[in-house]
Amino acid sequence: MITKPVTVKHSKGLDARPIALLVQEASQYASQVYIQVEDRKINAKSIMGMMSLNLSEGEKVTVITDGADEAVAADGIESFFSKMK
Repeated sequence: MITKPVTVKHSKGLDARPIALLVQEASQYASQVYIQVEDRKINAKSIMGMMSLNLSEGEKVTVITDGADEAVAADGIESFFSKMK
């Protein structure tokens, strides 16, 4: 299992379109991918779950990956959050 702290870089937070892109990114990995905010741990492959987080710019989240390609998945999700503008 890999855990990485990440900061949301999207200037308007994550609304429907960025969430959909994040779910697509997470879904390409065989590993389980979760986004944790405080005590909430949400499956990053679930669009409804991700929408419920209501992430905003500057918010700190933890990316958790577990599985065969966990390192690649963690890097991919971290990259997604860091390249959003």
